[in-house]
Amino acid sequence: MTKLIGYARVSTRHQDTDRQEVDLRAAGVRADDLYLDRGASGANASRPALDAALRALERDDTFVVTTLDRLGRSTGNMLTLAEELRDEGVALRVLNLGGGDVDTSTPMGSMVFTVMAALAQMELEIKRERVLDSVSKRRASGADLGGRPRKITDSQLRNAAQLIAADVPVAEVARNLGISRATLYRRLSEVNPAAAELHEVAEGTHPPALHGLTTPVKRL
Repeated sequence: MTKLIGYARVSTRHQDTDRQEVDLRAAGVRADDLYLDRGASGANASRPALDAALRALERDDTFVVTTLDRLGRSTGNMLTLAEELRDEGVALRVLNLGGGDVDTSTPMGSMVFTVMAALAQMELEIKRERVLDSVSKRRASGADLGGRPRKITDSQLRNAAQLIAADVPVAEVARNLGISRATLYRRLSEVNPAAAELHEVAEGTHPPALHGLTTPVKRL
């Protein structure tokens, strides 16, 4: 029998999931099929309720969230999850996506996600080009030469973090910025402590916020 599996998340323990729970229950999710993560940010590698929800899914089920960002902060990873669910015969329903209720099991919902995937890829390419263009201009002007550490702006760091979240190799991002991987890790950690988890990526561990989910959908 097909079922609806609902998932709700809040970033701090001082927040509550009541509003999300009400919306999910109104959408038809049973209390027993509702999974809640409290105090788990989109950059947090440990989201046990999300892992449990994914394990509970079976073919023809529907995974329901109130908004797409409940699954993480990276658009690319959210779309990757939707594709993985679809490959397993599981639909993804987002109760509020662009002001509407979108279900990937419907032709319209599938089209919306296809468009979003194309836009996410285009955004990644634009960011990649910006990083490369910035490095090229600095090299052409002779900036930061002579062995001195390169000055990386906050904007470049944000772009670098987004590129890494979209699965661009850390080594490539660091090389394009003209710095070492260690320097990139350190600078990202300075502006965002959660970025220290990038060390795990280099070792082959993939936190949900950067490289999808640690627990695959249960195969049939």
